Amino acid sequence: MAGRKTRKRKTSASRTRAKRQPVRRPAPIELYYWPTPNGWKVSIMLEECGLPYVVRPVDISKGEQFTPQFLSISPNNRIPAIVDPRGPGGRSVSVFESGAILQYLGRKTGKFYPRDERVRVAVEEWLFWQVGGLGPMAGQANHFRRYAPETLPYAIARYTDEVNRLFGVMNARLATHEFLAGRYSIADMASVGWVRLAERMGQDLAAFPHLQRWFTAIRARPAVRRAFAIRVEAAAAVDIHDPQVRAVLFGQRAR
Repeated sequence: MAGRKTRKRKTSASRTRAKRQPVRRPAPIELYYWPTPNGWKVSIMLEECGLPYVVRPVDISKGEQFTPQFLSISPNNRIPAIVDPRGPGGRSVSVFESGAILQYLGRKTGKFYPRDERVRVAVEEWLFWQVGGLGPMAGQANHFRRYAPETLPYAIARYTDEVNRLFGVMNARLATHEFLAGRYSIADMASVGWVRLAERMGQDLAAFPHLQRWFTAIRARPAVRRAFAIRVEAAAAVDIHDPQVRAVLFGQRAR
């Protein structure tokens, strides 16, 4: 009997000590971010995966992307980038380039980036289609339509038409698939931010009904709503007509 009582007292004390021990939460991923379509890709993935993260704004209008600290993470001086304190082997790792970040987070969590090779091929096709086509062409259309110091009809028509073609490619694909790679994946996350800015690029989503259906469905996802709702006050205050801002954003050369 005495032995049993002693065991009970030890068990009770152990439980008390366990209750007093602080809960250790995993260190958050650091997201180096500015509210652009490339930045949205990663914030969407982090939200969809439920990963803890903190936003580290990088004011690209002031040249913060050229600081030594940021260049050590993103040598291409572009956002987004991440630092994961619990990377491979439990050691910190940094990742730059939005497509690479999406793939890394997909492998880390096992979400939205399927392991089955046949299915993964489709995801990678559409991810690289976005990285190599939709993003660059949409970015050029946006630049020449909104930011160029002079009106250049050829450049405007060239890139506006190319975005139109690419939207047509998506529309045709989505006529027979719910999402770009069949199931919702990092390929959709990579593209949705560019489609969000369709009007800036001279596009009417009503002309692409399947693409419009896809966009409406993705934008309604709670994680996507949270990602789009991230606010960086400094971004709203940027004066794109300020010559110094324009020199930083549009006058970059090798350093």
